[in-house]
Amino acid sequence: MAARSAPSCHLRLEWVYGYRGHQCRNNLYYTAAKEIVYFVAGVGVVYSPREHRQKFYRGHSDDIISLALHPERVLVATGQVGKEPYICVWDSYTVQTISVLKDVHTHGIACLAFDLEGQRLVSVGLDSKNAVCVWDWKRGRMLSMAPGHTDRIFDISWDLYQPNKLVSCGVKHIKFWSLCGNALTPKRGVFGKTGDLQTILCLACARDEMTYSGALNGDIYVWKGINLIRTIQGAHTAGIFSMNACEEGFATGGRDGCIRLWDLTFKPITVIDLRETDQGYKGLSVRSVCWRGDHILVGTQDSEIFEIVVHERNKPFLIMQGHCEGELWALAIHPTKPLAVTGSDDRSVRIWSLVDHALIARCNMEEPIRCAAVNVDGIHLALGMKDGSFTVLRVRDMTEVVHIKDRKEAIHELKYSPDGTYLAVGCNDSSVDIYGVAQRYKKFGECVGSLSFITHLDWSSDSRYLQTNDGNGKRLFYRMPGGKEVTNKEEIKGVHWASWTCVSGVEVNGIWPKYSDTNDINSVDGNYIGQVLVTADDYGIVKLFRYPCLRKGAKFKKYIGHSAHVTNVRWSHDYQWVISIGGADHSVFQWKFIPERKLKDALHIAPQESLADSNSDESDSDLSDVPELDSEIEQETQLTYRRQVYKEDLPQLKEQYKEKQSGTSKRRIRAPGNSIRLHFVHGYRGYDCRSNLFYTQIGEIVYHVAAVGVIYNRQQNTQRFYLGHDDDILCLAMHPLKDYVATGQVGRDPSVHIWDTETVKPLSILKGCHQCGVCAVDFSADGKRLASVGIDDSHSVVLWDWRKGEKLSIARGSKDKIFVVKMNPYVPDKLITAGIKHMKFWRRAGGGLIGRKGYIGTLGKTDSMMCAVYGWTEEMAFSGTSTGDVCIWRDIFLVKTVKAHDGPVFSMHSLEKGFVTGGKDGVVALWDDSFERCLKTYAIKRAALAPGSKGLLLEDNPSIRAISLGHGHILVGTKNGEILEVDKNGPITLLVQGHMEGEVWGLATHPYLPICATVSDDKTLRIWDLSPSHCMLAVRKLKKDPFNILSSM
Repeated sequence: MAARSAPSCHLRLEWVYGYRGHQCRNNLYYTAAKEIVYFVAGVGVVYSPREHRQKFYRGHSDDIISLALHPERVLVATGQVGKEPYICVWDSYTVQTISVLKDVHTHGIACLAFDLEGQRLVSVGLDSKNAVCVWDWKRGRMLSMAPGHTDRIFDISWDLYQPNKLVSCGVKHIKFWSLCGNALTPKRGVFGKTGDLQTILCLACARDEMTYSGALNGDIYVWKGINLIRTIQGAHTAGIFSMNACEEGFATGGRDGCIRLWDLTFKPITVIDLRETDQGYKGLSVRSVCWRGDHILVGTQDSEIFEIVVHERNKPFLIMQGHCEGELWALAIHPTKPLAVTGSDDRSVRIWSLVDHALIARCNMEEPIRCAAVNVDGIHLALGMKDGSFTVLRVRDMTEVVHIKDRKEAIHELKYSPDGTYLAVGCNDSSVDIYGVAQRYKKFGECVGSLSFITHLDWSSDSRYLQTNDGNGKRLFYRMPGGKEVTNKEEIKGVHWASWTCVSGVEVNGIWPKYSDTNDINSVDGNYIGQVLVTADDYGIVKLFRYPCLRKGAKFKKYIGHSAHVTNVRWSHDYQWVISIGGADHSVFQWKFIPERKLKDALHIAPQESLADSNSDESDSDLSDVPELDSEIEQETQLTYRRQVYKEDLPQLKEQYKEKQSGTSKRRIRAPGNSIRLHFVHGYRGYDCRSNLFYTQIGEIVYHVAAVGVIYNRQQNTQRFYLGHDDDILCLAMHPLKDYVATGQVGRDPSVHIWDTETVKPLSILKGCHQCGVCAVDFSADGKRLASVGIDDSHSVVLWDWRKGEKLSIARGSKDKIFVVKMNPYVPDKLITAGIKHMKFWRRAGGGLIGRKGYIGTLGKTDSMMCAVYGWTEEMAFSGTSTGDVCIWRDIFLVKTVKAHDGPVFSMHSLEKGFVTGGKDGVVALWDDSFERCLKTYAIKRAALAPGSKGLLLEDNPSIRAISLGHGHILVGTKNGEILEVDKNGPITLLVQGHMEGEVWGLATHPYLPICATVSDDKTLRIWDLSPSHCMLAVRKLKKDPFNILSSM
């Protein structure tokens, strides 16, 4: 079990090297705290120059490509690419999500801008129409949307002096927009004879309907209204990528590497040519500029961030550097120092200090670099090139030792032997060459056993053997230095490997997920001391496994941030850090390793920094981490509500049948004039549902069975019905005023109905967000909102304004089943969900929901949560587990567990001063308000039934699935389809009964008496009284298949 469980250690993102300058612009700003905000890969970065410290926003799932700063300079909006891209508005102080805007754009969000008041946000999509969308971002609502242009839009801005005006620009166009109500109307800019029709790359709005824009040819176009009135020719010698407006005037940056400052009337103030400065170079291209006071921030195409003090303009300070162009594949770690080496298709090799978080050396090569290795004494650095050559440099001064080209295809991997004698070089042509280090890298041997390109190499500790992986996933062994293949497995059975970076082998079988491709995992590195393994894959994920990882389906912790494939990953020399590199995002991530013994200390750090920062959803996985599931829960998890034909399909099928029959001459038979009316329903759905039983305001009982909502009057023994559903109802919730009910059903497009218990008529029907069915619902404390959970693959969680029928927020819940959703009675924007290995704490953020997994720590193991309620404060929550414990939570942290029942706790109800729980053991327990003392228990037994009961209890101690309190009684629903009313003094009255799981097929009526008999897959025979008493007269358990037993009756 331990071998397959996730490791208890942890990674925390400490530093990100790089900046997204390519294909982006205007993405670099000063915040109110004089910090610098920008993005790289899928991470928003807030950097403090004074403290040399980074904070990270990690709410995105793919490459961030756009950024806007709120007028108050605290909040940040970022937009990403993807099939279903979304916008996050987040706080630069706390790096917590404020709002999520989704479900409008496709492909990506190209640009963003806040209005002057900061109340509205405009976004531009990357879809075919480059849609322009205006948002009320706080509420997560779209206010207006219109097609932007047939070609790319590069920039958009609000007119800061006309609140409902916007300007957008792009490929050979500029448009001036007016927002009136929810209508967004554009007018194209008129170039006239004043200037040539140009691609406009950036813009800024000024007073008196003036707009300034930067063109592809380096000119600045000046607009009055929609007309071009003049041009400033030669403002830059190449395209102007960025324009920033501030109190002092305007700053522009271009492809010519120059920054120009202009006054408020766009008269030139000064020019700063970055190419001519100490840090400059030929080809420098400016992509972003921000002018604030006497400081200027500059972002370049080559992933650099400069800070310039205006009065010392010739001495820019280089804040950040990173790789650019092509892909980043090469990574090596210095064997004795906290240094990492990276090499990229941009032909540069860079050495980073892991302590100082800085670039300390750089060398440009002639060819793109694909792999790197440092020898054991840290003197030589070997670089494998894309053209089939390799170069060896001296680490101290980056001078060349030797350059060798024996191959014509790319070098994918190279590694020095532990004794420093040899260098193994793996090539795309499937060969591995062995070179002698002391002999100026003379070739000693060749390994030719592979049939595909070489991907990974590892030396044995004694330098006598080499193991390789290739593109076919084959693992081969060779004797060194000659390179003869070892075919006798016994020979290498006891070999200890100096490192473990191979992705294939018995020791790493467990790292491969189901249905994965041979090349899905790009890199592995084993930490022998910590017995943990780190992997990098094609899905942008870094994972931690236990080492060795022998069994398939091993569990892991996963960490997100890279937006594309993670190409390489390595432990630092002292195992303090993990370094990962992204292929297409060009970024270098430095993760701090937190061993198991230090995790307790990490809890005292703010949640964003300790847990939510690096641990993403599903990072602690899965069933092997928890005890075996109870048989009842196992049975419930295997239930499927997917059907080939849903009831909502029947009208269409009937029409199709009629069309087929229309050609026949059969006479149409008229429907009979008589009708039937539903009078009484025997049964209650308890076998796969929970918490679906309540008292109404006037003391009637509301529950569901089949597709019927039932309101039962226990005094008169009568029922009223809500018949608005067309398929099985799976969940039910009561409005806080106890006059309305919400019920959710099975269906292809399942609906949630909110209906009145008095009139039994629908008030609202919600649909369009779930698939297959709705398994849980709950009202907010003020009754205005409703939360629902679907039974689709991601168990989507939706928050509704149910009266308006409006979806407020939506999020993916969990890949495993969710049993319950509960809204916070104190904060309407918070809720919890509980299910299989799942306890999650949610808060609304605009159109999205931000979820954090409950943190168990050392208090227990991940367990399945069967029920949950909130306690006496907004931070306190309580959940019942599959093992009979009650978990007590403060915020997201488990603080205590209490043994409550023998077997799963299926239902829980909170009182003003205490709780009531019910479990599989058939016991109802009353607790004090802190679960420290059990005040009273009630065992559901046949001997305790009161004389007025409407039937017979099938068995003692039936599994309890629902509990509710009211009118001086405890209402109990059981798995056996029974509803009982427990008097607090002891007597138990059976009110409703029905069959359990399976199907009911057998039915017979008595020829003379008002009784009938039924048999079911639950292997019971039951006799029912059809007179006004509506009770079960007898029940008998059957030992054999019940079909056709009733045929003789």
